[in-house]
Amino acid sequence: MPPFVDFRKVWLAYDDELLARRQFAVEDISLQAQPGEFIAIVGPSGCGKSTFMKLATGLKRPSQGAVLVDGREVAGPLKITGMAFQAPSLLPWRSTLRNVLLPLEIVEPHRSQFRARRAEYDAKARALLASVGLAGYEDKFPWQLSGGMQQRASICRALIHEPKMLLLDEPFGALDAFTREELWCTLRDLQAAQRFNVILVTHDLREAVFLADTVHVMSRGPGRMLVRREIGFERPRDLALTYTREFSDVVLELREHIGSIRRAPEAVS
Repeated sequence: MPPFVDFRKVWLAYDDELLARRQFAVEDISLQAQPGEFIAIVGPSGCGKSTFMKLATGLKRPSQGAVLVDGREVAGPLKITGMAFQAPSLLPWRSTLRNVLLPLEIVEPHRSQFRARRAEYDAKARALLASVGLAGYEDKFPWQLSGGMQQRASICRALIHEPKMLLLDEPFGALDAFTREELWCTLRDLQAAQRFNVILVTHDLREAVFLADTVHVMSRGPGRMLVRREIGFERPRDLALTYTREFSDVVLELREHIGSIRRAPEAVS
């Protein structure tokens, strides 16, 4: 089966001047993810994790190499992706339901059908909110929701148009540990039910190991993929797994990789 995500020797400089000076944000990235695979990207701050996300969703094009998603080279922003970030970014003047519906109002082909199919779309959004524990909160505004509730709504908004790939950039980093673990399970269940691809950028190694099928460790900038670690724990995974010796061993292994990257001397240009 061909990979769903395929990075082929990708290099990126952010402008022509940097390209001429051979100063890259990421370099020589080759990475593949199979259909339905959940991958996590970890590494030290400034290593290029967010740049990788921009390449994957078409917000940036490679200076060299190619990025293919779903068998096609990425030439611009992709409509088959959904995105969620550390800050939920819900519009404060819209209810929870109307925030979730926003992509259907602005992305074709849903935009042109929105009025005619409004009842259907409303029902779909309500069902999605119910699946993440937000039934009864459809008419609340963001300021009436907790941080965890806002992030649940943000994930629903990213999934309402049924994307084939969900990109998550530190989505739970601002939440307390208990809420963060609750949302791990929410994401686990949604991905198991819908089988969309996920690319998760995170600094939390426990989060990466609990959620992902494969964890990729990036070097310091310019970012390169140094380690690919398959996570062999069976699914569905329960939070009790995170307290086992086997789980801790994998987390410590990844921590050692990142520690060795930080201890390595800076490259001389």
